[in-house]
Amino acid sequence: MSKIQHPAQDITLQLLSVAGEMYPFIKTGGLGDVVGSLPTVLGQHGIDTRTVLPGYPAVLRALSEPQKIIRIDNVLGHAVTLREGWAQGRHLYIVDVPDLYARPGNPYLAPDGQPWADNGMRYAVLCRVAAMIGTGALADWKPDAVLSHDWHAGLVATYLKYMDAPTPPVAHVIHNLAFQGLFPRDMMGAFGLPDQAYDSGDVEFYGQIGFMKAALQVSHRLISVSPTYAEEIQTPEEGMGLDGILRSRANVLTGILNGIDLREWNPLTDPAVFFPYAVGDLAARRANKRVFQAEFGLPQNPDALLLGMVSRLTTQKGADLLAGLAPRLFEENIQLAVVGTGDRDIMQSFTQLQGRYPKNCVCHMRYSETLGHRLHSAVDASIIPSRFEPCGLTQFHAMRYGSVPIAARVGGLSDTLVDANSAAVMEGVANGILFPRPRKTPCFWPSAGHRICSVRKPSGRGCSATVPCMTSPGIPRARSMPVS
Repeated sequence: MSKIQHPAQDITLQLLSVAGEMYPFIKTGGLGDVVGSLPTVLGQHGIDTRTVLPGYPAVLRALSEPQKIIRIDNVLGHAVTLREGWAQGRHLYIVDVPDLYARPGNPYLAPDGQPWADNGMRYAVLCRVAAMIGTGALADWKPDAVLSHDWHAGLVATYLKYMDAPTPPVAHVIHNLAFQGLFPRDMMGAFGLPDQAYDSGDVEFYGQIGFMKAALQVSHRLISVSPTYAEEIQTPEEGMGLDGILRSRANVLTGILNGIDLREWNPLTDPAVFFPYAVGDLAARRANKRVFQAEFGLPQNPDALLLGMVSRLTTQKGADLLAGLAPRLFEENIQLAVVGTGDRDIMQSFTQLQGRYPKNCVCHMRYSETLGHRLHSAVDASIIPSRFEPCGLTQFHAMRYGSVPIAARVGGLSDTLVDANSAAVMEGVANGILFPRPRKTPCFWPSAGHRICSVRKPSGRGCSATVPCMTSPGIPRARSMPVS
């Protein structure tokens, strides 16, 4: 077996990143994007980042030869094949356990849309293997620090704490506190956790085992994906029952704004864009709009305001609110294109809208990275009606492609968008439109509907803020996260 060679560079830190997904191999949302960007970004700062992932079929297919293979006979009752190799410039450790990970489709959900019944064991094994790597299980590499992401990697710090060996510090990244990884207490033994971990409160959360709770309690540093979200999750309203812990650990909690890979999101070189364009090229954007409208059966009306939504279709994302508001919008010569998948009842609502308003609404009810890129190159504005939003990446994608973000004033949306009020417009700093946090559908038209309609030019044609968005300095690149 050939030895895997590392790129020549001055390494200042060896970092192990642990996650349940990673773009471009498998992705359900912004978590995958961020985890996928980190190795390149951190590498620019001399940080050798290696990522531990579950052995999903798509990940195994992406892994190139040669591979270094390590057999581990018993990890929580499962035989593990740990595969080390490279995939698209990323150094990976793949936890290959076919019984746990060789499943099609969404990594977390069964075909019926419900979480896999054994998700606790699936991600406990991932965390356990990551902890073993952290304590020196590999003969030729040991990390100086560990970066764990969301509940799927939430037990890494706990496993390390109760190991009888020197362990590296752990920084845990909170991408979305709403997903906590809760499992019955009687799984303590199956997860290989000592009773002390429960009795001390390290993993206990209202009578259950909480993967996210464990990470917040035990990790050395906590990172949220935006400064405002770091503040919001310390409140009872947004803390999902964990606000007390977060307030008690506020001294180790930092909000660091997410960013995007500007090479991946570049309308001038993006193969998904019909007519590539540079900043300020509105003619190409209008051409993309016409082609998009034709491709999906919408009238090729340049006067119509074309709205787009690329998102998980869930209540958190406010997709139900948009579905309820849509008929009012359609009275205003507005078209809507929706790309995404999510809750069945919300998807059904959009499908019904498309049937009732075929000249105003088009829906693509499945995940498509290509179509997500294409939509941003064509729509006049992107609607982001989230009830809460840890950071959000859609607003960055929209600004990068010249689509005006119309968003709720929550979380990272507040940190990244400057509302187009008269003062901001005069100063030339506006890069979007913000409306108050949405609560209920009946209140959504007064708070958001009028702001959406205000995007249109006085003549009623198109959108009045495209160029300011494309030239906005507020599109952060994917950035590094401190772990010291």
